[in-house]
Amino acid sequence: MAEILETLNAGVMVSEEGRAILFANRAMEELTGIPVAELVGRHVGNFYEGAELEYLNEQIRLGQAHERLRFEFHIPHRSGRKIPVIISSRMFGSPEGRTYAVITFADISELKEANARLQHRQKEIETELELAVRVQQSLVPQPLRRGQVLVETHYQPARIIGGDFGLVTSHDDGSVDLLVCDVSGHGIGAALAANRIYTEAASLLKREVNLEELLRSLHSFVLEQIQLQGFFFSLVVARVDRDGRGLSFAGAGHPPAIHLSRSGKSRLLESRSGVLGCLEDSVVADPIQNLELHAGDRLLLYTDGLTEVFNEREEMLGVEGLVRTSVGAISAPLPVMKQAILDAVASWQSGPSQDDVSLVLLEVA
Repeated sequence: MAEILETLNAGVMVSEEGRAILFANRAMEELTGIPVAELVGRHVGNFYEGAELEYLNEQIRLGQAHERLRFEFHIPHRSGRKIPVIISSRMFGSPEGRTYAVITFADISELKEANARLQHRQKEIETELELAVRVQQSLVPQPLRRGQVLVETHYQPARIIGGDFGLVTSHDDGSVDLLVCDVSGHGIGAALAANRIYTEAASLLKREVNLEELLRSLHSFVLEQIQLQGFFFSLVVARVDRDGRGLSFAGAGHPPAIHLSRSGKSRLLESRSGVLGCLEDSVVADPIQNLELHAGDRLLLYTDGLTEVFNEREEMLGVEGLVRTSVGAISAPLPVMKQAILDAVASWQSGPSQDDVSLVLLEVA
């Protein structure tokens, strides 16, 4: 048996129950820094004192009761260091009726160090994520009232951070731009891409480029600058004139915007262009739609996190369900309508949200 135990990488000791160490292998000598000759004859309890000894004796009692034991502890090294180990003990009896314990000590120092590094890295990641959340939350558009135009917004990522964003920009001439974008994917990568597109879109809107140029510029920007295989994004953008009566709209591969009249009549504004950032000819020759707005009209721009939600029967709410909910709240003030939509979606949905949600609501007074 001694020859077999010497082949093991783990430290091994054999002791007679309640008595001295009878055998220790060379791995045990390396683990403790104590020669085998000095280990043999000593009691296991000689290496510990105080609370540590009490804990060890309690583990030994448990091992005697169950005939085997496994727990995490440490073993003292001659240098004074404490080596973290997994201690395993197995009791067996001899034909003479004597009881022995075979105790193995598996060094887990490297595992402990790796765990410490992982914990440190986790704290770094958590700090970075907290900063990312604050940055992304700072980009969420705020409610706005400009002339005859009222705007309400909502944003909720499926994870800590997400790939949706909305933009609300007012100009010196009194016009207002609304934009909602949804990038492919979720999490940190999607959030980084969304922030890059956000910055570019905000710059273009500030310069008041026409909506066709906006689509083409953002499309080219992603193709040339991000250059990520399989990446794409969709968006809708609307520009309302200073009087709140004229609306220009353009969409690219995005769920249709919903135009509602005061009476509750609805109209879907479909995207004419395809998703952006992946195919060369996504933007069509005439991507813009123009329509006249009237007092009491409302416009919903949103991402599919509001429509691609399922109930317990696996039925999707869909655009039709969102239209029904919106029409049902058409007479409520705009903030109340926003909350009614969010509540209706939450009531329909079974389980936690699987997608980011962005919503921009506009009302013409």
